[in-house]
Amino acid sequence: MILDLIYIPLIIVLGLGFINLFSSQLTDRDQQVLRKLFFFHLLMGTYYCFFIQGDAIGYWRVPKAYTMETFKDGLFNGEGTMFMYAFNYLFSNLLNMSYFSNTLLFSLFGFMGLTFFYIVALQTVPYNKIISGYVLFPLIFFLPNLHFWSSGVGKDTTLFLCIGMFTYGLMKPFQRIPLLVLAGLLSMAIRPHITLFLMVGFGLAYVFGGKVSPAQRIIFSAAMIAVGLAILPSVMEFAKIEEASVEGFDKFATGKAAVLSRSSAGSAIDISSYPFPLKVLTFWFRPALFDVRNINGLIAALENLLLLIVFIKAMRTSPIRAFKAAPFVIKGLVIFLVVGTLAFSQSLGNMGIMIRMRNMFLPGMIIYLMWIFSYEQQLLRNRRTTLKK
Repeated sequence: MILDLIYIPLIIVLGLGFINLFSSQLTDRDQQVLRKLFFFHLLMGTYYCFFIQGDAIGYWRVPKAYTMETFKDGLFNGEGTMFMYAFNYLFSNLLNMSYFSNTLLFSLFGFMGLTFFYIVALQTVPYNKIISGYVLFPLIFFLPNLHFWSSGVGKDTTLFLCIGMFTYGLMKPFQRIPLLVLAGLLSMAIRPHITLFLMVGFGLAYVFGGKVSPAQRIIFSAAMIAVGLAILPSVMEFAKIEEASVEGFDKFATGKAAVLSRSSAGSAIDISSYPFPLKVLTFWFRPALFDVRNINGLIAALENLLLLIVFIKAMRTSPIRAFKAAPFVIKGLVIFLVVGTLAFSQSLGNMGIMIRMRNMFLPGMIIYLMWIFSYEQQLLRNRRTTLKK
């Protein structure tokens, strides 16, 4: 479409301008890295647009037929898919974006989330790690699936932005209340259970402490627990769980696994007979090389192999001790990862859906692994300093 000649350059300008907003927190090198990440992200979005057929087309096509009344109803009364249709009405319908420009716009949203995670890593992890001659950060932020599943039109990209925004906001919560509120409201409208996981994860992180003042710890842990309890009924209704009980969650997980493990699903695997640890490893590190069926699967498998190698190296140090010493933001990301893993590893039987769901938690895992290596180096430096005295 001719409007693409306006929208695409505008999206590029907005992306580069977004990086400049953080120039006071970034070195020239970091800004250059983020520019490379931005164009890599747009490349992944372009690939997603032309080679992946899925829900994203529906999120672009359906709102084109919306009226203003339908839009208002979906925006203020809709949840999940209905809200997402209404949200994208602004771009697909009112701005008359093509599917390509709409995808690049959502790629921009995903990149904004990635930028927030990048800055969190930059400000919380003091020391880098070299593995087999390669510097871990920022190379690990170029993992293809980290970009791929946060570039399509739809819920996954928007939630990726919300989680990054929420995490970044909590680093200076009193100064960034608008970011926290926006992230909370958006995620609540898209997937309320993710909002609940965020409240549980970071609420517990505040309880565990870290370098947080007692007053701030009490205020924000109480606020998050209160928000979590307030949205719990909405989560139950959204997930169609009748009661907040172990039996209720188990019934939901079993039903989900049965539906998603059907042979009709393109990348279905039956996880019902897997022991719990294997379900977790499946959620984190599959597809593996023996699961490969196409080029997308091969890329994902190689990426997972790399992630597994980094994970094993990190686990061979002192991960528990590192967690105890971690800044509260990293603790929150880890607990968020654990809660999400407990929920989704028991209910998802399709690897495509697993990768999409895992992508929301992957930045937290990456930053935690980086922190483990950094903490190990910090301990070594402290020992050397002590020996010299």
